[in-house]
Amino acid sequence: MKNINKLVRNNIPDIIKNSNGSPIFRILSEDEFVIAIFDKFYEEIEEVKSSRGASRCEELADMIELINTLAILEGKNLDHIIELSKLKTQNNGSFDNRIFLKKINY
Repeated sequence: MKNINKLVRNNIPDIIKNSNGSPIFRILSEDEFVIAIFDKFYEEIEEVKSSRGASRCEELADMIELINTLAILEGKNLDHIIELSKLKTQNNGSFDNRIFLKKINY
């Protein structure tokens, strides 16, 4: 038996069954779900940091799914989040100039 204890995508129990495994799982309450999503974010951030190329893109796709899930919990969707992102980019710029602000003198 292998302990996992983390949020997984909806099809994972069936995938485990189809490979002759026997998944043991439960459905989380909404409060537990939100905590598990943030735990999953931390996991995915580490995976993005340690990967490169196509693998990094796969991990970024997982992060987008988590963002979409959180948006749905707020009554929104990924399209709404993308529009907010575009507005922030329009107002504040993007990160592609690699500016690292050290301090502000007043």
